[in-house]
Amino acid sequence: MEKISAYIKDSYNELMHKVSWPTWSELQSSAIVVLVASLIIGIVVFGMDSIFSFIMNLLYSSF
Repeated sequence: MEKISAYIKDSYNELMHKVSWPTWSELQSSAIVVLVASLIIGIVVFGMDSIFSFIMNLLYSSF
């Protein structure tokens, strides 16, 4: 039980005094970057899927 208590105390100490938490503005800008990157990747994957689907439809319709 003593080990669990020490673990919880050490975890709390590290989270409160050693971790560098982002400011609200840094968090917002990071979230915007992630959102834009996700949208770009989604559009690229959609485009690749559409092209592949078109090519496969051409191949299947020729037989």
